Amino acid sequence: MRLCAWYLYGEKHRGYALNPVANFHLQNGSVLWRINWMGDTSPRGIGASCGMMVNYRYFLEDTASNSAAYLATKHIKASEQVLALVSQFQQNSKL
Repeated sequence: MRLCAWYLYGEKHRGYALNPVANFHLQNGSVLWRINWMGDTSPRGIGASCGMMVNYRYFLEDTASNSAAYLATKHIKASEQVLALVSQFQQNSKL
């Protein structure tokens, strides 16, 4: 889960999220909201993402400002759960 959080939040391509689905949702103003362990147990889900599923949440009053911040400064808005996983990854990573 920590590695998944880092992949979605920290891995970048030209400053934007490396994952194309994450990039799509973030450009549209969402918040990287939650990572669900075994959220997709289908064979495809297990093969593609080890069964993890990600939720993006749209707060309608914030979508325009979140989108503008992401496009201008490449800042990813994320929930406390995701940020805690990112922090744990950074503390334990040897990368």
